[in-house]
Amino acid sequence: MAVPLPGYSPSFKRPPEIVRLRRKRSRSHGAAAPSALPEPTPRRAALAAGLPLRPFPTAGGRGGAAAAVPRRNPFARLDNRPRVADEAREEPSRGPQGAPDSHTEVKQTLVVSGFSPHSPERLLCQLLDSNGENNLLWKEASHERTVTELSQSQHVPFSESDPTSSEGTELPADWSIKTRLLFTSSRPFSWAEHLKAQEEAQGLLQHCRAAEVTLPQSIQDPRLCTELRCAFQQTLVYWLHPAFSWLPLFPRIGADRKMAGKSSPWSHDETLQHTLMSDWSVSFTSLYNLLKTKLCPFFYVCTYQFTVLFRAAGLAGSDVVTALISPTTRGLREAMKNEGIEFCLPLLEASGYKKKVREANLEYDEEQAASDEDEEESLSWLEEIGVQDQIKKPDTISIKLLREKHEVQVDHRPESAVLVKGPNAFTLLNFLINCKSLVATSGAQAGLPPTLLSPVAFRGASMQMLKARSINVKTHALSGYRDQFSLEITGPIMPHALHSVTMLLRSSQRGSFSAGMYAHEPTAVFNVRLPLDEDLHRKVDHKDLANCGLHSKTLEQLSQIPLLGKSSLRNVEMSDYIYNWRS
Repeated sequence: MAVPLPGYSPSFKRPPEIVRLRRKRSRSHGAAAPSALPEPTPRRAALAAGLPLRPFPTAGGRGGAAAAVPRRNPFARLDNRPRVADEAREEPSRGPQGAPDSHTEVKQTLVVSGFSPHSPERLLCQLLDSNGENNLLWKEASHERTVTELSQSQHVPFSESDPTSSEGTELPADWSIKTRLLFTSSRPFSWAEHLKAQEEAQGLLQHCRAAEVTLPQSIQDPRLCTELRCAFQQTLVYWLHPAFSWLPLFPRIGADRKMAGKSSPWSHDETLQHTLMSDWSVSFTSLYNLLKTKLCPFFYVCTYQFTVLFRAAGLAGSDVVTALISPTTRGLREAMKNEGIEFCLPLLEASGYKKKVREANLEYDEEQAASDEDEEESLSWLEEIGVQDQIKKPDTISIKLLREKHEVQVDHRPESAVLVKGPNAFTLLNFLINCKSLVATSGAQAGLPPTLLSPVAFRGASMQMLKARSINVKTHALSGYRDQFSLEITGPIMPHALHSVTMLLRSSQRGSFSAGMYAHEPTAVFNVRLPLDEDLHRKVDHKDLANCGLHSKTLEQLSQIPLLGKSSLRNVEMSDYIYNWRS
């Protein structure tokens, strides 16, 4: 049975009676300073043992005496043993952070009485605990100064802190779909909210007519700039199919939890499922026809298993229509091969993966041939006794899976991204329309067609708006607090919207803002560089895309060869109209 320690309270609802708080107030006229607290027994024992200790705090002098730290809460620990010297005075030897304030009026001191140690080990443990509490209080007293200095030390240029960062006057093309953008600036974003009815209507009209708005480099008062507010409304528009206001239709990968419990009358109605798929096929075909005639620059097909990006000829450095699928599985790639669709895996080809797989298959064939000969010799005696039919041999499917184990290893990874080019893109269109595994058969997404996302209108599409809101907060600064303004945009943010918003903020925030970008991870691999043709210096002409509905500068950016690989933009900072970005 444990022996209760003297002065120990088993209940933390009330502090020990041996601890009492004495408040001392300084007087205006000079008086003799009170004598310092006597050093406790544990401290004297530790000093006798030769241990290096910090100076023991005094009760505090008058006039120029140091300000005491607010007293420690006795309920902060379950172990309510008496603490020795819980309030430490800041000493000049601790550095610049320990500079005391001589004008503090209230002094708080914990006076401890009735403490009797039991052993030297006990004394040392209590002493170390009291010193640890003093350190904690000292750190809390200088919290604001520490935070400020830490933020200054961590503010380094992007190019020095991350090898995947760079700078320039323009951002690289980012083909991933963003789910959230958070812009911060020292200038307010109040111009982005509470649009007038006329401004909202004008913005929608500009989007439908693909009007190109050119703003000056710097806007003095953004709240009074009607062109800026209308252009911002124009940037937030996107087109979606199918559209159900009670269901979140993006993202689709891993969205079962968000859709669980929502009404889905088509999940058990085959007639309704057939109607939805018929309408979806019409919309999908309409989008591809717009893409082929260069009236639509790109669009996305989002299924519950993978995402497909179709790009028109002239974008991403390609002179033909391209389609990227990510992530994929061996079964999907096998089905595409059976339909005669030619494709490649750009990330694996760049790393020489095919050569490694070919060598591994040749090695496996040699080992398999040798093992077959040994097996025939070893099983010949079974034929003599007539039991060879009862021995189970490996079937052809198992052998095929064993040979393709290297291809299975990349399933559901960014390396499994598939590239389809040229006429094979049309074959992929027919394959996706007739693919039964395109729609889930069970779960929250059962019977729901894939989501189509496009920057331009198409047959059966629904006009949607990205959500934007501005937030004002107070942040710590050297001189106190300062205003920090932020603008948050959520929704399926496609590449053209990202570039358009940054162009608007360049003018409204006078070339100074920062942004945090959150991408839908399965689409980050869409920034992979496409395999180039033999003529490396051939330039792809994108002038035929002038009527696709994008701003000329946005179109010029998206026509460049992707540089981000299988990553996407994470942080962007503009200073003096120069971008610093990190992926």
